[in-house]
Amino acid sequence: MGFFSRSSAEVFPWEALTSEEQLQDALNNNTEAVFLFKHSTRCNISSMAKSRFEREWKTPDFPFRLLYLDLLNYRPVSSKIEELTGVRHESPQLIVVKDGEVKYHKSHNAISAVESIEAVTN
Repeated sequence: MGFFSRSSAEVFPWEALTSEEQLQDALNNNTEAVFLFKHSTRCNISSMAKSRFEREWKTPDFPFRLLYLDLLNYRPVSSKIEELTGVRHESPQLIVVKDGEVKYHKSHNAISAVESIEAVTN
């Protein structure tokens, strides 16, 4: 397998985001970038954006914290993300935070794994 691909057997290492406490803990950590992917499991556009993000991901060792929020089951956590980051809620949406600062945020078809990684590595 090459640097720029994963086999279909490999699973993207999302960590389910299920509580405001977990969110606070992630955002208070200043040692790694945190990727927050807000996903509506009933929305085809959201599913396509998530799938495209996973296929586009070019970093094999996942040196970031990758949090996945199921909006239908954890809507209050989404509201807390908006409150803590100042980024207006959309879905699907990717927000990347490093050192307490939003480095990248996009929604819908504008979500890019390449751009989001560049935002925290350059």
